[in-house]
Amino acid sequence: MSGANGEAPAPSGGALGILRKLDHGLSVVERQLLGWSIIIMAVNTVANVIMRLGFSSSIFFSEELNQFLIILVTFVGISEAARMGRHIRMSAFTDMLGPRASKVMMIFITLGTASLLFLLAWYSIDYVSSLITSNRLTPALRIPYYLTVLIVPFGLCVTGIQFVLAALTNILKPGTHLSYQVEDTFDDADEHHL
Repeated sequence: MSGANGEAPAPSGGALGILRKLDHGLSVVERQLLGWSIIIMAVNTVANVIMRLGFSSSIFFSEELNQFLIILVTFVGISEAARMGRHIRMSAFTDMLGPRASKVMMIFITLGTASLLFLLAWYSIDYVSSLITSNRLTPALRIPYYLTVLIVPFGLCVTGIQFVLAALTNILKPGTHLSYQVEDTFDDADEHHL
């Protein structure tokens, strides 16, 4: 049986196998959260427009719910985008370098990005802690405000881990990898199709 790129699948035993299974499970949960959050936002927005046009009255929690869902989609989505190698990147400079230099640059970029994400996660944990002690409630639903931003440190940490995995993949495997799952396949043949 071969993998997605025609390669033999990696062994699934040991710590690496456990990590892959955990990451796969997390990916399934993230995709479900993203899909359902977008559906709920769409239904909520359409229902609010119908209420406003048909009954001259908005749904009192509609805006607050959409704000929470946007935060959720953003910080769950960055992890899934990192896992799939889908983040925006400026590759003009690295594309001009040779394969070895491009790989070294990718290692530095992924480790630098991971470091920044972990730093932001640290600051966001501090922010969430301050919200917990302030006992601040959301205006419409009257739920603790920290619950609406609790996903931020989690999303930043998981995304940082994805970039660390990408760096390790670049160190341990041949080729240049955008994530631990996705190899950068840009070559001269692709350039002619642009």
